[in-house]
Amino acid sequence: MIAHGVRVGRIGTPRAPARALPGRALLALIAATGCSSEAPLGLGLAPDVERAVRSITEGELTAHVRAIAHDSMAGRRSPGPGEDAAAAYIQARFQEAGLAPGVGGAWEQEFELFVPVAGIAQNVVGWIEGSDPAYRSEFVVVSAHFDHLGTGATASGDSIFNGADDNGSGTAALLELAEALAALETPPRRSVVFAGFAAEEQGLLGSSWYASNAPFPIAATVASLNMDMLSRNSPDSIAILRSSPAIGAVADAVAARGGALGLTVAPDPWPGEDLIRRSDQWSFIREGVDGLLVTSGLHEDYHRRTDEVDRIDAVKLERVARLALLVLLDLADPDVWTPAAP
Repeated sequence: MIAHGVRVGRIGTPRAPARALPGRALLALIAATGCSSEAPLGLGLAPDVERAVRSITEGELTAHVRAIAHDSMAGRRSPGPGEDAAAAYIQARFQEAGLAPGVGGAWEQEFELFVPVAGIAQNVVGWIEGSDPAYRSEFVVVSAHFDHLGTGATASGDSIFNGADDNGSGTAALLELAEALAALETPPRRSVVFAGFAAEEQGLLGSSWYASNAPFPIAATVASLNMDMLSRNSPDSIAILRSSPAIGAVADAVAARGGALGLTVAPDPWPGEDLIRRSDQWSFIREGVDGLLVTSGLHEDYHRRTDEVDRIDAVKLERVARLALLVLLDLADPDVWTPAAP
């Protein structure tokens, strides 16, 4: 989430960088953390949807955060090799899930940056075609930014802004939603686009580039669902910020079932911060697309080197990602969500 001079709480004690985790070992860890044997959720879901929701697990989410926020990613600043590595990781997971590439047969949507240094950054885009011939030409974009702040002056031996919550948590949820949706027996009626955005921290540049050069028409995009910072603060509450009362009603209908997932949902507990304008859904809202931001908000490690993997609440992240999947399914159902004319 981009900073606009907000105040955060006290800073925790920085720690030394973690040892590198070999890629094969990391993938083995992800493969070993599958669907849990928990009791039914009690939400009255169709069996395949219930399986999809339950396939989003604390273990897999943690493994993704650990990969995205690993020291080897060097803080994922746009542009740079760390961000390139994160983009490659996202692309590989999209491919494994069975998504189709979303940029004219390619996965990466490249664009040029001039700050903090000149170079090429890339969004990563995959998609699932809708099952209803009458609505598959309409698109819901679900997104999370995967860039962060890179490295800075060493403090207590740690120079890396790992960005585990901001936004390793949202990126992990994006990957899990993609896998869960791709495993459904019947895809949603509308098409769903999964976008990992670069250069959010430079001012929403990746999502702005997507919105201005959309591989799927903005005019046919019916909603933006963005996830940014999901795994901190109160363990049993999450905020869903909205661009309009109409799309907010979709979120509120899902929120009414949030108790079964162990969550209370609030529309905006930080109204003075104007967070709806400070993450990638805003690039779509500016184009007339209704948008939602799922976020657990700011905390004392925000934009600090102390935003590390061991400080995320993985149980909360599982609950939030599952709730986000239910919101996404409703947005992709034309019987539930019909946007107003621009």
